[in-house]
Amino acid sequence: AYALPGTPIYAPLPTTVQAQIQHLPGSCSFESSTCGYTSDPNFLSWTLNKDGSFISVDPGLEDQDGAVLLGPSMEQEDWSCLRLVYQLSGSGFLQVQQRREGESFDRALWSTQTASDSWLISSIDLQNSTEPYRIAIDGRPGENKGSSVAIFEIRINPGYCLECDYEESHLCGYRNQWNTNVNWYRGGGAARDTQSNIPYVHTQHSHYMYVDSVYAKTFQEVAKLVSAMTTVPMSGCLSFQYQRGEERGNLFSVYTRDQAGQYQELWRADPEDQNLNDWTATTLEWIPVQVDIKAPFPLQVVFEVTFNSPRGGHVALDDIAFSPEFCSAETEPTFDPSIANCDFEVGFCHYTQDQMEGSPWKRVSVKPNIYRTGDHTTGAGSFLLAHSRLSPRAGYISRLLGPPLPGNMKYCLRFHYSLRGFQQTDQALTVYLQDQSGITQDRIWTQNDKSRGVWIATDITFQSPQAAKVVFVSTCTNFWDCGSVALDDISVSLGDCDLTAGLLLSVPGHCNFEMGHCGYIQDKEGDMGDWVLVRGPTPTSYTGPKGDHTTGVGYYMHIEASNMLPGQNARLLSSPLRGSSGPQCLRFFYQMYGSGTGELSIHLRQDGKDVLLWKHTGEQSITWLKATVEYQSDQQHQVVFEAIRGSSIRSDIAIDDIVFESGPCPETGSSQSTFSQQ
Repeated sequence: AYALPGTPIYAPLPTTVQAQIQHLPGSCSFESSTCGYTSDPNFLSWTLNKDGSFISVDPGLEDQDGAVLLGPSMEQEDWSCLRLVYQLSGSGFLQVQQRREGESFDRALWSTQTASDSWLISSIDLQNSTEPYRIAIDGRPGENKGSSVAIFEIRINPGYCLECDYEESHLCGYRNQWNTNVNWYRGGGAARDTQSNIPYVHTQHSHYMYVDSVYAKTFQEVAKLVSAMTTVPMSGCLSFQYQRGEERGNLFSVYTRDQAGQYQELWRADPEDQNLNDWTATTLEWIPVQVDIKAPFPLQVVFEVTFNSPRGGHVALDDIAFSPEFCSAETEPTFDPSIANCDFEVGFCHYTQDQMEGSPWKRVSVKPNIYRTGDHTTGAGSFLLAHSRLSPRAGYISRLLGPPLPGNMKYCLRFHYSLRGFQQTDQALTVYLQDQSGITQDRIWTQNDKSRGVWIATDITFQSPQAAKVVFVSTCTNFWDCGSVALDDISVSLGDCDLTAGLLLSVPGHCNFEMGHCGYIQDKEGDMGDWVLVRGPTPTSYTGPKGDHTTGVGYYMHIEASNMLPGQNARLLSSPLRGSSGPQCLRFFYQMYGSGTGELSIHLRQDGKDVLLWKHTGEQSITWLKATVEYQSDQQHQVVFEAIRGSSIRSDIAIDDIVFESGPCPETGSSQSTFSQQ
């Protein structure tokens, strides 16, 4: 809970203070009405409890989904912060989503499965938008007896969730990290610690946060005040004001902490900035501080004070603010690492080759066939290929150099590779960091997977103290051991790979089947077989994929032809999708390999009727191929993936990486189809 010592988890403020606080449309205390919030009729209903001033949902029938609470239409041109006071009793799930007109899927903003016996507070950033949207809150109580999901209040205030003047008792989601002896307290107003020298009021506001050393008992007592985890990446200027005394007795620092718990120091108080007099003196001043934050991922801000003794003084903090503009015009903008992204469809992008030592990487393409896998991007595009077994030479190296990346930054490198041949794989593919001199290089990754003919996804987190280039190296030492190495879809982003992976998986309407079925269900009435979630190769030889499209070692859906009779079908239905007045784009990857392959088709189901959107019949390729289907439907509908078993058991069909997007499909080299509702 976002509770601090001496403060309630949630309590209303005095009327005189509340009147000064601006609440934007969409705020609701649920005291006598739902303020325009309504239950989505396609799900269970939320119930207003007038006696308790909250709204809740209890478990429904086993075949029913949770309840979706829809807020009024909002259009926020400026950044705002939504604070949700909620409780999960027993077990359950709660998610806050953003629903835009014309999109079939809601965009997840925040979610939790943490049960509690008390009210908790979450802070959710709402980015500025010129397009109207609605807040959708999805509550799903667990099956345990007594489980429920309840909401006490929704507050939407202008500004960023990191900002706080501590006038409201929820403290903007900031929490004290409990220490037995020293802790942050909310001061000012009528509240005062009689054993502390903290002043009654701030020069601008009546409340602030403070920590005092009076109860410190051991050397290096630490007090931490931690913000809520931001729900979006943050880059800009963080500002605050502080007072501090007894310069020899404490250290005051500010850090950022990412989702992996890693700290980075932003600022440390200068000893010369400390107040040499005690806090009751008339010459006291609040010292303003500005510091830049460059974080392309969610983070927490941590204000940390360390005391050396009970006479270590005290620190007060107030007026935390944030601006998307950096504190100084001289601050360099955040580096855009996308300069290192390349799918090799139109060339080498910003990659170069060192041809002094041997054979170069070649950009090649393979048309869909039943013998060789194509590229990873579309199945029919281009990729890079290092030496092959047919080469008359041995004992050479293929080196591919990326563009320079600034130092002192953490990067995540992602790419796909595929091995063909290679009896010994130790030097098949290695990744190095090369400094600016081109002399020193550090190895950051070596492949150790034994798979063949499968695109394997890899991610590497690295950091260099100085500017460096990523270098892909493939070494051929012996003609009999050498094979070929394929490379495709290189991307570089800022931050730890473990942190950015969550952002990739949060795309609405995207399913790679790594976490389950994503709401897709079997059509029990209109088919004779089932789609099956599997990983690795299918059991029948010469049909089906060797691995999934996403990572090469993950999950995908397929029909197992050996369990079906010729002509039998299997139908996979999406969850109900909202209609829109504009076009929708469906993208997915499919694999139809096998001499007896039957048919794969996509249908639009609405009003109990199916309309054919896309169809392929017979063997297509040994590789995963990309398909795009553009369609339009102005009413609720489902998309159906139907596979029909062919003439023999070599008729496995697979699908993976399904994505729904609003708007028309971009023109690509993939298989395309367009349907417009008449």
